[in-house]
Amino acid sequence: MKAYRATRAGSRLFGALTLVASLGLVGCSDVDNALFGDDTDQQQVSEAPGTLDNGPAQAAQPSRAQTQPSYAAEPGTLPDQAPSTYAAPSTQGAITPVQIEQGSNTGTAVSTSIANLRSQVMGLEDHIANNAQRLAGLHTLASDNATQYHEAKARITAHLQVGTTRGNPELVAEWNTAQAALDQLTININSLNTLGTDVANDSSTAHYVLDQITATFNVSGAVDEDHRQLSVLEDETNQTIILIDRLLKSVSDDVQRQTAYAANERANLTTLAAAIKNGELYGAELGMPMLAAQTSPLSQVAYSGTPLVVIRFDHPNVDYQQILYAALSQALQSRPGAGFSVVAVSPTRGTVEAVQLAQTSAKRHAQEVMRSITDMGVPASRLAVASSTDPNATASEVRVFVR
Repeated sequence: MKAYRATRAGSRLFGALTLVASLGLVGCSDVDNALFGDDTDQQQVSEAPGTLDNGPAQAAQPSRAQTQPSYAAEPGTLPDQAPSTYAAPSTQGAITPVQIEQGSNTGTAVSTSIANLRSQVMGLEDHIANNAQRLAGLHTLASDNATQYHEAKARITAHLQVGTTRGNPELVAEWNTAQAALDQLTININSLNTLGTDVANDSSTAHYVLDQITATFNVSGAVDEDHRQLSVLEDETNQTIILIDRLLKSVSDDVQRQTAYAANERANLTTLAAAIKNGELYGAELGMPMLAAQTSPLSQVAYSGTPLVVIRFDHPNVDYQQILYAALSQALQSRPGAGFSVVAVSPTRGTVEAVQLAQTSAKRHAQEVMRSITDMGVPASRLAVASSTDPNATASEVRVFVR
């Protein structure tokens, strides 16, 4: 059993995510060869990677924009496509920042510390509002790109359904439009990774402020009003942490969902490329829907055996990713189809409040480990998350089991 440490806020989890997305969702350069490769009845042509070409008249074109001049567009938009009228659901409405109570200055040194802590919490509330708005905007962009992609894909399928010529240049142009839409989705995923990093940093700050508030209760020289304000600020900070965790989970879920979606549709585009080359529809697409299944909510489930990995969160900034990756790689080499259970384990010692806080902390760490595992390439459909308690545990733990 290998034990190692994990960061509470998950700020490192999104650091590698951009690399994962960019490696997994690159353009389909091999599709060009599949669509217009060597053929006995076609002249061999030179074409740019990542684009489709229809014959000698379009040979040796350096870019998609030059291959299809009429498809030039502003960055972030698809050419010759009307804006979508569908509005993606907004996330901001579900995440409303907490209203921070303004306290009075009692003239004590503790009152000055409370004012500084309150200012930090108010700054976090501003970040929550801005980040929720960013997420809503990325939802809208993803919806528009997906709509444009499926419109181009539908036009190709409809044309192939009624029959067409081999390597029809009109369908080649539509294929390039669909590929451009998927490229925009990849950019959108990278933006989600950046947003996730920002939210994770806010989570670290919020937990630090909460620790400072708890410590301030023990500072001498405070009056009753100071402790009342501290209690209110403590409650407001706990609510802020809940909102940040909710936003972080929304971003993580979006990254997983859109990454799986884009990878699946790349495979579908490869199938369409072969269909365009031969001018006939093959029927059901080879890339069947394989969007990542929603992970089960935290719940008590049965698990047994020796954990593959035990991650103890007994101090800040625990680095566990490398050992986790090595353990997962070894398990998948032995069982390529293996699934994994991620179990949040909390201690049972202390007061009722301490036990509750430990459970919340363990569940949050389990979500962070889940994100790390999916970032490493394990499909979310192979993962299950659960929670448990252990009277022998001295700190929050996350145990990973092979199932």
